[in-house]
Amino acid sequence: MKHAISLLSFICTGFTCMAANTVYSPDKRLAVDVDVDAAGAPSYIVSYDGKTLLEPSPLGLVTDIADYTKGLALSDMTESKIDKHYHQDRIKSSDNHYTANEARYSFADSDGRKMDIVFRVSNNDIAFRYELPQTGDRRACVVRNEATGFNFPSHTTTFLSPQATPLIGWKRSKPSYEEEYNADQALSTPSKYGVGYTFPALFHIGNDGWALVSETGVNSAYCGSRLSEGDSEGIYTIAFPQEAENNYNGTVCPGIPLPGATPWRTLTVGSDLAPIVETTIPFDVVDPLYEASTEYVPGKGTWSWILWQDNSINYDDQVKFIDLAAEMGFKYCLVDAFWDTNIGHKRMEELIKYARSKGVELFLWYNSNGYWNDTVQGPVNIMSNTITRKKEMKWLKDNGVKGIKVDFFGGDKQQTMELYEDILSDANDYGLMVIFHGCTLPRGWERMFPNYVGSEAVLASENLIFQQHFCDMEAFNATLHPFIRNAVGAMEYGGTFMNRRMNRGNNGGNFRRTSDIFQLALTILYQNPVQNFALAPNNLTDAPQLCLDYLKDVPTTWDETVFIDGYPGKYAVIARRHGNDWYIGGINATNNVLKLELSLPMLAGKNVNLYSDSYTKTAAKEIKKDKAGERKPLAADFVPAVKDITIKNDGKLPVTILPSAGIVIKYIAD
Repeated sequence: MKHAISLLSFICTGFTCMAANTVYSPDKRLAVDVDVDAAGAPSYIVSYDGKTLLEPSPLGLVTDIADYTKGLALSDMTESKIDKHYHQDRIKSSDNHYTANEARYSFADSDGRKMDIVFRVSNNDIAFRYELPQTGDRRACVVRNEATGFNFPSHTTTFLSPQATPLIGWKRSKPSYEEEYNADQALSTPSKYGVGYTFPALFHIGNDGWALVSETGVNSAYCGSRLSEGDSEGIYTIAFPQEAENNYNGTVCPGIPLPGATPWRTLTVGSDLAPIVETTIPFDVVDPLYEASTEYVPGKGTWSWILWQDNSINYDDQVKFIDLAAEMGFKYCLVDAFWDTNIGHKRMEELIKYARSKGVELFLWYNSNGYWNDTVQGPVNIMSNTITRKKEMKWLKDNGVKGIKVDFFGGDKQQTMELYEDILSDANDYGLMVIFHGCTLPRGWERMFPNYVGSEAVLASENLIFQQHFCDMEAFNATLHPFIRNAVGAMEYGGTFMNRRMNRGNNGGNFRRTSDIFQLALTILYQNPVQNFALAPNNLTDAPQLCLDYLKDVPTTWDETVFIDGYPGKYAVIARRHGNDWYIGGINATNNVLKLELSLPMLAGKNVNLYSDSYTKTAAKEIKKDKAGERKPLAADFVPAVKDITIKNDGKLPVTILPSAGIVIKYIAD
C-alpha cells in the first residue's frame, strides 16, 4: 500500500489531503500540511495547484537525548512572514527578493522534551529545518538519525545520481559526486552502489509537476547528507555519511550545540521546470558567515591540464597557457597538480610575475589530503593542516596569487565540512578565492563564503579525455545539469572545447561528438563565476574565429536566469542576462533534428546574433544514406555560422537544432 503513513489526521478534499495546520505560499498555490498520526509520528504533505506532489512523508530526528520521531504531540503552530532583499553577484541572479510564509510547528513528547520544525514556503520553494532547545543541563547533542522523507506518488519518475561507496575509484578517493545520472527511472529503482543518491535529486510527478530535492546551509555545524535508497513504498529518506568515508576518520552522526538547528532541507516544485532552473532557495535562507577581505573578481581562465595533462605542468607550457589567456583577454590561468615538484615554489614566483606582466592572474592547485585517500598529486599535506595551510597562504598572498583549487576530499562527514569551511575562511584572510574539485555539493556556499567561486561535484570535462563513452554521452549529460546539479549551486565543469580530438595535438585521442556551437552554448547553460575553459594554444589558429570572438566576450556572472524550454536528457534552452545584455543557449541531445518556437519576450523586436550549425556537405550525404541511424555525429561534421536577425515583435523565434548541436542567441544592448 503506497500510503505508509496514516491519513486519519488529515482532511481529504478531492485529490489533496489538507491538514488543519497548513502553511501556504504567498500566491496560495503551494501548500504544506503538517500533523501527527495516532502514534505521535509527525509528517507532512505537499500540494501545488491542488495536486499532491508529496504524499504523507515522515519528519523527525533521533538524538542521544530523545526520539523525536514518535510519541509527540503538536503543541503549537505560529506563523510569520519573511521579506528579504539581498544582492549576490555569483549565482544565477544578482538582485533577489525572497518572500515566504514561515510556520513554526512545536512538538513535545510525554516527558516535555521539545522540538520545533520550521517551514518557510515561498511561491515555488519549501525550506525546512529542525530546531532543538536546551534540554535540562544538556548543552549539546548527537543526531543519530533523521527521519525526514519524501513520499512521491507512485507514477513519479526519477533523475538521480548514485552515491558511491567509500574508498573506491582513483586512489580510493570516492565518493566525489562524479557518478552518471539515470533519467526517467521508476521510483525505488536500486542505485548502482546500493547506498542511495546524492543531492540534488529531480523527480517528475507526471502531469502534476516537477520537484527538486536538496539541502542548503551546511558548514562545520553539521554533516552533508544524501537520499537513501527508495523503499518499497517509494519513500526516500535523509541519510548521513557512510562510516568508511574519509578513510574511516571522523564521525558519521553530526553533533550540534543546544540550542541548535539542522541545515535546511529544500524542495522546489512547479508545474514545469522554470521554478527549478530559476530557483534561488539555496541562497535565500542563508546569510554570509564573514565579510570579504578584498574584492573577489570572477572571470574566465585557461588551464593546460584538461587537454595537455600532467606532462604540461612545467614552466614553459604554463607560459603558453598564460599567453593564451592574455590573447583571449581572460583574467586567469590555472596551474594544476604537481607544480610544486615540476616547477617549484621558487620558480613559481617567476611564473607569477610573468603572468602578471601579461595581465593574467594565477590559481594554483592543491591536494586536500592528509590521511583520507592515496592520491599523490602535489602539493599534498598542506591544506589539511591549519599551520601549514596558513603558512602557504601567506606565501600565495605575498606573491600575488589570486586563488586556489583544492582537490580529492572524499566524504561528507562533519569533520570534512569543517575542513571546507576552514580552507575558505583562512583563504579569505589572505585574499584568495577557492575552487573545490573531487568534492561535495556546494550547499548555499556562494552566499555563505564570499571567496568561494565554484565546485566540481559532477562528472566533469576530464572524463571526456579519459573515455570515449563520456564523449558519446556529453550531449545527454549536458541537458541534465541545468535542471539538477547546476540548479542548486555553482558548477566548475571546465569545459567548452574547441579541439575536435581530445589530445594535445588535436589529432588523436577521443572524438568530440558535439558541435562548436554546442560548446559555446555551454558557457550559458553551465553557471560558475570562474570559468576555466578547455581551450589550447592551437585553437588560436585551428578554431573558427567566430567562436574565439564569442569566447572573448561572454561573461561568467549573471543578473537574471530564465528557463525557455527543455526536458532533462533531451534538450535545454536557457537565457541569462548580464547587465542589459542577453545570452541564450540551446542544445539538442536527441537523435533527431529539433524544431522549436522559442518565446523570447525580453528580445521582442530586437536585433540579435544567432549562432547555429549546419552539416558539411560530406556529413549531410552520409547522414542521408544512414537509414539504420548508426552514423554517430562528430565535431568535424558541423559548420558553425553566425548571422544577424531581428526577433519578431511578439518575441517568437523558430529555431532548428541538429542532433548533438546547439544554438546561441546574443543580444548586446546599445
